[in-house]
Amino acid sequence: MQGRRILLLRILLLLFPVGLTFTAQANNLVISNVSLTGQNTAEDYCYIRFDISWDNSWRNTSSAPNNWDAAWIFAKYRIGSGTWNHVMLNTTGNVAPEGSTLQVPADEVGAFFYRSADGSGTFSKTGVKLRWNYGEQGIGDDDVVVIKVFGLEMVYVPQGAFWVGSTTGGSEVARFYSYPDQNTAYFIENENVILVGTETGNLFYGTPGSPNSNIGDQSGPIPAAFPKGYNAFYVMKTEITHQQYVDFLNLLTRVQQNIRTQADLGTSITSVTNRYVMVNTDAGSSGSVTPERRSSIRCDAVITADVPVTFYCDLNANGIPNETDDGQTISCVYLKWADVMAYLDWSGLRPMTELEFEKSCRGPVSPVANEYAWGNTSITFASGLNNEGSHSEISSLNTANNTSGNGIIGPTRGGMYARTSSNRRDAGATYYGILDMSGNLWERPVTVGNSAGRSFTGLHGNGTILTTGFADVSNWPAADGTGSGFRAGYWASNTQVLRVADRSDGAHGVERRRERFGGRGVRTAPTN
Repeated sequence: MQGRRILLLRILLLLFPVGLTFTAQANNLVISNVSLTGQNTAEDYCYIRFDISWDNSWRNTSSAPNNWDAAWIFAKYRIGSGTWNHVMLNTTGNVAPEGSTLQVPADEVGAFFYRSADGSGTFSKTGVKLRWNYGEQGIGDDDVVVIKVFGLEMVYVPQGAFWVGSTTGGSEVARFYSYPDQNTAYFIENENVILVGTETGNLFYGTPGSPNSNIGDQSGPIPAAFPKGYNAFYVMKTEITHQQYVDFLNLLTRVQQNIRTQADLGTSITSVTNRYVMVNTDAGSSGSVTPERRSSIRCDAVITADVPVTFYCDLNANGIPNETDDGQTISCVYLKWADVMAYLDWSGLRPMTELEFEKSCRGPVSPVANEYAWGNTSITFASGLNNEGSHSEISSLNTANNTSGNGIIGPTRGGMYARTSSNRRDAGATYYGILDMSGNLWERPVTVGNSAGRSFTGLHGNGTILTTGFADVSNWPAADGTGSGFRAGYWASNTQVLRVADRSDGAHGVERRRERFGGRGVRTAPTN
C-alpha cells in the first residue's frame, strides 16, 4: 500500500502542473503557478500552492481610513472529467509568505490574503500554500484531481459607527433620516434592531404616509440579524467583470449555463445565433454579430449537445477569443438578480445591504449634501476612451471620474479612473477606496424597504449552487429580485440618482436582464 501511495504522489506532481497552470485575473490580480504539493496520504491532505500579485495594493492602519485591500481566494476541483466542485479549506496549517496574512473563515469556503504590515504599491508573493483536507470531501488518494484557483480583489471596511442619509441642502429622494427632520442623518452605532416609523428618533425615509414599491413600505423594524454595516466586512473593489463571469460560466453544467445566460443553450442545442450570450442579439442571415452595450461574453456558433459550452470574451467581434482588447475587465453587464446571486453563492460571497452601501461610500464622516461616492459634489463624465477593451482602458478625458450621463454607451473597465497619483475625487473612490460605486452599473443591495429584504440575515454563499443554476442560501432575496433595490445609477444616469443618499429605487427589485445591471459582492469579516 505504501508503495502505491508513493507512486501516486509522483503521478500527482508530474501530471498536475499541466492541468493546474491557470491565471485568474480580477482587474489587475494574477494567480499563477498553481500546483498541488505536500500530499500526506496518512491524513489525506495536501497543499494548494500558488503565486499571487496585484497592483495598487495598500494597507494603512496608522491613520484614516485604517483599512487595507485583500484578495478573496477560492478554488474549484473536479475528479477526472467530472463536474466541478468547491474546495473546502482548512482554518489552520496554511502557509503565508513573510509579509502577508492568510485568514480562512470558519466556514472554510475561501481565504483572505493581504499585507501584514502597512505599505502600498504592487503586492507579490510566491509560494502561498492553502491546506486542503481532500479526504473530508470524499476524494481518494488515487483519484486524479484537476483544480483551479480564483481571486477577487476586496476592500476591508472596518467596524465602526456611521451615518445614513443627508443633511441641510440635500435633494436626495427618499433618503434616510432621523424622524422627523429630513435634514438630520440617522446614526448607526451597533448591529441592534433599528426601529422604523414616525416616532421621534426612528429611522425613516420619504414622506410619511406615502410608501411605494420603489422606495419601500416605510415599515420595520430592521431585525438584529440584518447586516447594518457596523460590523466589519469586505467589499469587492470593483463590480463583477466579464472575465469573472466567464470563469463562472465555464465551470457550470450545461443546464446551469443555459439558465445563467440569455441565449438558448438547452442540452439539445447545437447551433447558437445570439452568440453574445447575455443579450438577445441574433446574428441574422448574414451571420455577423456585434456586442451590445459592450457585453463581450460570447460562445462559438456550433456547440455540442449535452456538453458544457466554452465561453470567452470577444469585444472586438473578430471571432478570436480573449485578445488583449476583448473587454475582459469591463464590468459585466446584462446580469439579472438571479445571475448575481448564483455568482455570489458560487464564489462564497453575499449581497451587500443598502446600509452597508452607505457605510462603504461615506465611512464614519458626516454626510455632505448631494455627495457622490467620492465624498463631494464635483463630477466629470467620461466622453471617450483610450485603449478600448484592454486591461489599460482609460478615459480619454483625464479629468473624468465617472461613467454616467451617456458619455460612454455601456459600462467601462472596473476602476479605470484610479491611477497611482489619483486623489479620491479623481479616482471616483469611496472613503475606503472602493471603486465605481456611483455610476457605471447600478449597485443592487438588499433593501430595508420591504419584508423580503428585511428578512436577509447575511449568510454567505457556500461555493455550490443548485443543479438548476440558482443560489440556494437561506433568506437571500428571491430569484425575481424581490427584496433588492438599486442605488447610485449607471452609465446613462443623471446626477440625481448617482448620489449616495438617493433612494429613488431603493426597494425597486426586478428580475430581468438589462443593459444597466451588474453585480458586486461582500463578505462579513471573519472573527476566527
